[in-house]
Amino acid sequence: MNFYNQVIELMTHLDPIELLDKLREIEQLCGRIRTSERYAPRSLDLDILFYENRILSTAELKIPHALICQRRFVLVPLCEIAPEFIHPVLGKTIRQLLKECKDDKQVLKIR
Repeated sequence: MNFYNQVIELMTHLDPIELLDKLREIEQLCGRIRTSERYAPRSLDLDILFYENRILSTAELKIPHALICQRRFVLVPLCEIAPEFIHPVLGKTIRQLLKECKDDKQVLKIR
């Protein structure tokens, strides 16, 4: 299945939980319907990958995102904007994580 993925960096005055709530509101406004099925097809999926160097683990939110190092479709665009950012748990740069990633799925850059 093909899909578009984008990674952005932003500044916010919201704390991580408030930011998550705002992202879910945006998803809903864009037509996303949340179901109990994990990895169900969806029109939009907004995730918080990192929040500064914070480490957070609640039932609702885990920061850093738990699957970053397993997904080339996240690491490739993340490496474009923050190759030297150090993962606060793993202690490796995004560039290192991409180099070590075992995911062999193709990621194409669209211009």
